[in-house]
Amino acid sequence: HKRDLQKRFRKPPLKDTRYLGIDEICVGHGHQYLTLVLDLDSGVILFVGKGKKAAALTPFWRRLRASRAKIQAVAMDLSAAYRSAVEKHLPDAAIVFDRFHLIKLYNEKLTQLRRELYRQATDDLHKKVLKGTRWLLLKNHENLDPVKGEPARLKEALKLNESLATAYYLKDDLKQLWEQGYKFPARMKLYDWHHQAQASGVRVLQDFARTLLKHAHGILAWYDHHISTEPLEGTNNKIKTKNQ
Repeated sequence: HKRDLQKRFRKPPLKDTRYLGIDEICVGHGHQYLTLVLDLDSGVILFVGKGKKAAALTPFWRRLRASRAKIQAVAMDLSAAYRSAVEKHLPDAAIVFDRFHLIKLYNEKLTQLRRELYRQATDDLHKKVLKGTRWLLLKNHENLDPVKGEPARLKEALKLNESLATAYYLKDDLKQLWEQGYKFPARMKLYDWHHQAQASGVRVLQDFARTLLKHAHGILAWYDHHISTEPLEGTNNKIKTKNQ
């Protein structure tokens, strides 16, 4: 069975590939990483490389060059290593920074802010309110459970912490970047979001706003190529399950 699978799937044809998704996955123990390349049209895994640096993709570039495939765009996270590799080997392909990784990064900033506020809280009431709000902040508002009192708990936390409230409401506003009719209003939305974050005076929001502006071209490229690394998530989960 292994010989048959290797023969049929070890080197999938690349000639007709147009859109790629590149992402990393942590497997096993000790932070061992793999780099995965997916054909976003067919869902076929085209390549698996060891590590998460640019060098992990070297064998793939050789195969891709030999196939003479015309790659139009590549979806990825904000990895500088993957970005530099794609710019070098696929200079004509658009880079699309994945929206789900950006939202995940923002949620990490939101969690960081909550922790900072908890450490800075001077009374027991503030600490008590903040302590159980991590998952509430990460949930979409429509998914809060009123039976468990989640909307009320979140409202209390936001009322006591202005900077946390600003960060929470800017999270919903951030998602509007991908819900505009076309690229120009999306660009204006990005600039407006950057302005609001900088004006907030909240350091973690200002840091994220600078990251957003730095990667604006690849974020807005989604309006030219509606692709993301989301199809890779299911594949990643299957690989993790097999390696447990």
